[in-house]
Amino acid sequence: MTRRWRRASAVPAVLVAGLLAFQPGCVERAEEGAAERGLLQAVLDRQAEAVLTGDREAYLATVDPRADGYRDAQRTVFGNLARLPVDHWAYRVTATGDDAFPLPRDAGGQDAGDRGAGPRRIAVRAELRYRLEGHDPAPVRDVEYLTLTERKGRWYVSSDGDGASGGRRSTQQLWEQGEMTVVRGERSLVLGVGRPEFDLRALADDADRAVPGADAVWPRDWPRRVLVQAPATLERMAGLLDGPPSSYRGIAAVTTGEAGGRGGAPAGRIVVNPEAYWLLGEEGRRIVMTHEVTHVATREHTTESTPMWLSEGFADWAAYRGVDRSPDRIAPLLAGAVREGEVPRRLPTDEEFAFAGDADRLARSYESGWLLCRMVAQRWGEEKLVELYLAAGGSGGGMDPVVREVLGTGMDGLTTRWREYVRRELGAR
Repeated sequence: MTRRWRRASAVPAVLVAGLLAFQPGCVERAEEGAAERGLLQAVLDRQAEAVLTGDREAYLATVDPRADGYRDAQRTVFGNLARLPVDHWAYRVTATGDDAFPLPRDAGGQDAGDRGAGPRRIAVRAELRYRLEGHDPAPVRDVEYLTLTERKGRWYVSSDGDGASGGRRSTQQLWEQGEMTVVRGERSLVLGVGRPEFDLRALADDADRAVPGADAVWPRDWPRRVLVQAPATLERMAGLLDGPPSSYRGIAAVTTGEAGGRGGAPAGRIVVNPEAYWLLGEEGRRIVMTHEVTHVATREHTTESTPMWLSEGFADWAAYRGVDRSPDRIAPLLAGAVREGEVPRRLPTDEEFAFAGDADRLARSYESGWLLCRMVAQRWGEEKLVELYLAAGGSGGGMDPVVREVLGTGMDGLTTRWREYVRRELGAR
């Protein structure tokens, strides 16, 4: 394959030009395609401008007048966006036609060259970049799968994910899930669909109280503001996270966002599970929210090099710091195993933190990470725990040299001390 590519690349430019000169149809079709792509981009540009200026009529003017259901949904979407502090909203067409996704024929799909009796439809894949003022240090990136339809020489957006778009959906946003309520706290912005405003105000209070808790353990610069999303159902939560509902059953909240942004990636969103979060008592909600807010605080220094036992363990350590509970109550599953003589031989792998895995194994993994961070904070000090976190994120991989530099011992030595600590803290009393 490599040799074939080099041979093709070596064709002289003069010969290529000569070949194209004898194929005028290719040039014309390319020019026609570029012009049409420009028209599609212009539609999305007008829609983006309408979002930024709050012009409802201009926004709806870009929506297919005959796509009744989609048009009604977009009225709700625009109303939701108008409630948000949007200071950047832009689309960039990245592919059209079959290069974007195939349109099914039974949904009226036609390629750009089809001149049938029905309206022409073109699949469009576009990058959406948006930013919420005060919450996103840089625009959030998302991929949109859209169907645009031509009617009387004008192009309109007619779908953003259903049978008419070949089954391809964009990642669902909360503002696309129904009429949205927005509650502003002192340090938080809470977005909810299908939840009473009373619940959302309580959620804002939880987030406001959690920010100082995370700030107390993370002495680095971060926005100190969080965005919380409260969907109506577990299924809607899964739609926001682009995963199956079963992965999040029993998980009270999840923080999204790109790790290792170094100031250039969007801040994380905290998504609460309506089937689990509201069952917690006041202390339970405080612990969960402090854990998630700590992820937001540390996001800029969390990279692929940061092991999950450290990132999740640190967030749990911050959440339980100052809580008057014995270790065996905070880590009951691990305590039960230890009392049966099953002390873990190693720290959990990243794969053992997967939501879709065994629930008990997942819980033991979190408990193990928490105890490791608790041990480091007690033995070496809280500043050393923060230093370990920062060094791990910037290491480029491999924890042994990081641990040696920060704590003066290798991973084997750290693991041995951790196993002894687990046995001592969780053993039979």
